[in-house]
Amino acid sequence: MAPGEVTLERATRRFGSVVAVDDLTLEVRGGEFLSLLGPSGCGKTTTLRMIAGFERPDEGRILIGGTDVTRLPAYRRPVNTVFQSYALFPHLSIVDNVAYGLKQRGSSRSDRRRTASQMLELVHLDGVERRRPRELSGGQQQRVALARALVMSPQVLLLDEPLGALDLRVRKALQIELKRIQSAVGITFVYVTHDQEEALAMSDRVAVMSHGRVEQLGAPQEIYDRPATPFVAQFIGDTNFIDVRGDRVAVRPERVRLTREGDGLEGAVVARMVIGPIVQCVVHLADGQEVVARAQRETGSGADGFVQGDRVRVSWAEDEALDLTGGKAA
Repeated sequence: MAPGEVTLERATRRFGSVVAVDDLTLEVRGGEFLSLLGPSGCGKTTTLRMIAGFERPDEGRILIGGTDVTRLPAYRRPVNTVFQSYALFPHLSIVDNVAYGLKQRGSSRSDRRRTASQMLELVHLDGVERRRPRELSGGQQQRVALARALVMSPQVLLLDEPLGALDLRVRKALQIELKRIQSAVGITFVYVTHDQEEALAMSDRVAVMSHGRVEQLGAPQEIYDRPATPFVAQFIGDTNFIDVRGDRVAVRPERVRLTREGDGLEGAVVARMVIGPIVQCVVHLADGQEVVARAQRETGSGADGFVQGDRVRVSWAEDEALDLTGGKAA
C-alpha cells in the first residue's frame, strides 16, 4: 500500500451494550479527502478515534500504509488530529505553537522556526508569528491548529468537526482553504462532519454512516444523484417521498415540475417562499400528500411561475426519480 492509505477491516467498537461501530470495512485512498458524514451517534467520531489510536477496536484491524497499527498507541502512528477545540498554548507565540511538535522531536530552533513559518504561510497566516492565540480570531486560531498538525508531516490528517465552532461565513471560507491546503500538501485527509453541505463541497469521496456502518461510499455527485438506500436519500439534501399508485417514489425538489395543465398529480400551491436565488413552492396534493418544488428565480418556469392558491399539476421525468433499489424508484 502507498503511504496514507487507511484500511479498516471488520472493525467493531462497543461501549458496554452499545455498538458504536459495527463490523466496519472501509478503505481510504492515499492522498484523498474523505469525509465521514452522518447524524450524531452514527459512529463517525469513534471511527476517526480508532484510526487515531485513541480507541482500540474490540474486533477487526486497522492498517495505515499497509502496516497493522491496531495495537499501536496514538503517538506511534503516522497520523495527526485536528479537533474542534483549538487547544493552543496561550502563553506561546503563534510560531512556537506551530513548532511545538518539532521541538519535542528534537529539531533545532532555527529549523523548527523556519518550517513553522513555511507552514503558516501555507495557511495564509504569515505575519502573525509573534502574536499570541488570544490576539487571533476563531478562524485564524483554527488555521494555526491545522498548521501545527501539518508541520509534523503525517501520512494522514484526521479532522474531527474542526469548523463546528465557527460562524457560517468563516466556516465557508475555511472550507475552501482546507480543500486548497489538502491539494497543496497531498496528505490524506479523513474529515468527520454532520454537515452534508460541508462534506459534499470539500470531499473527493463521502462515506455516509448510520448505526455504526457505512450506508454508501462514493463521490459527492454520486451520493447526491444516486443514493443507494432510503436513509441516504433522506439524509443527503431534501427529498420528496411520494406514493403513486402503490409505489413509493423519491424525487428531489429541484426535479419536480409544476404546470397548469397536462399530465401529473393534481394539487394546489399552499406556500411560496423566496430563499435567496431560489423559489420554493409547497404543493398539497389531492390525496393529502405534500410535495416541495424548487426553481431558480426569474426563470418564469417551474416553481417560479406560481403563487399561493394556484392549481397545478405535479410531475417529473422518469429518469429523475432516485434509484433506491437497484432500479429506478419510479
